[in-house]
Amino acid sequence: MELRATLLALFLCGITTHFSTGLTIYRDVISGDEMFSDTFKIRLRDDGIFYEVEGRLVTRRKSTFDDHLIMEGADPVDIPDIDSVTSGVDIVLNHNLQETSFTKEQYKEYMNGYFKRIKEHLEKKNPGRVKVLMKDVQSVYEEILAHLKEWQFFRGESNNEEGMVALLNFDRDDDTPYMLFFKDGLEEEKG
Repeated sequence: MELRATLLALFLCGITTHFSTGLTIYRDVISGDEMFSDTFKIRLRDDGIFYEVEGRLVTRRKSTFDDHLIMEGADPVDIPDIDSVTSGVDIVLNHNLQETSFTKEQYKEYMNGYFKRIKEHLEKKNPGRVKVLMKDVQSVYEEILAHLKEWQFFRGESNNEEGMVALLNFDRDDDTPYMLFFKDGLEEEKG
């Protein structure tokens, strides 16, 4: 029981620290899902359409040891410590992004619906941006379609089919993973 109290205290301290450090969370305006945070290297691409977020390949080990299994007087050596290992891109793991896939036709259908929803959102929040965005996004959209098989696709934690789909790829020079997030489909939440 003491262990649980200690872990709870550490967890609560972590939450307090998380919110008091000025951390910025980027959320999908449609689903409300957390997509990434400013703990990663972020840059607005030259096209002005996407944030490019640099990630790292990581392996994480999580202990699934359950202290309820301990019998009074049991020797700790006799109690199994079960670990699970998860590997992947830290952006995906940290924000519980859900992988999805598309054929070219499915992606076109998704993007048409998504841009309608984003256009409606922008007409309310930033009407001057709509015309510029719709003009600029076409060439970027065609570039993605031309290389669709090179991308992996991720939705937010809720896996909302109407929400943002982020794109994952690896830098050709050094295999660094990076993700693209549609700038106008995000809202910043400062901690």
